[in-house]
Amino acid sequence: MKRHSVCFAVILLAATATFAQQPSPGDSPATKEDIQHLFEVMQIHQQMRQVMDAMMKQQSAMIHETLKNRYPQTSAERISRADQLISETMKNMPMDAILDDMIPIYQRHFSKTDIDAMSIFYASPTGQKMMKEMPALTTEAMQASYARMQKQMDAMMQRAEQIVKEDPQKPNGPPATPPSLQKN
Repeated sequence: MKRHSVCFAVILLAATATFAQQPSPGDSPATKEDIQHLFEVMQIHQQMRQVMDAMMKQQSAMIHETLKNRYPQTSAERISRADQLISETMKNMPMDAILDDMIPIYQRHFSKTDIDAMSIFYASPTGQKMMKEMPALTTEAMQASYARMQKQMDAMMQRAEQIVKEDPQKPNGPPATPPSLQKN
């Protein structure tokens, strides 16, 4: 009986997820053009660029601190080269292609009615204010979380260094059988 209840629950969850993904009756799916219009109203290209710039600054600061802590002998010139690499990577980010990749995702999750409602909201004064404030909100949120993220990054780097420094003579599990001794 317990097994049947579990099977029924799994089927019910799958059916619910399937119906939740479908637009309501009479509601047509959003077209590519509908979503592109929403992106224009949201000024999403500029928003993404500003968020990427903020992320770049945050990542650069984290990389600087990590390099200085882990490798104090690292020269300013090498850190500058790392900055150049980050900057070039971000500048060459194919924003238009990324936005094109997002269109089918929006189409799966939002109906035409949803996209139209979002377009109306983001065209409103409140929506425009939200879009105007979003880069500052993102920057401030990243600054507020910087110490926590740096602590996590330091812990991760310590664990990674421990793995790298482990004695290769210590067994990490069953010894590997050399390929010459393996049975075919």
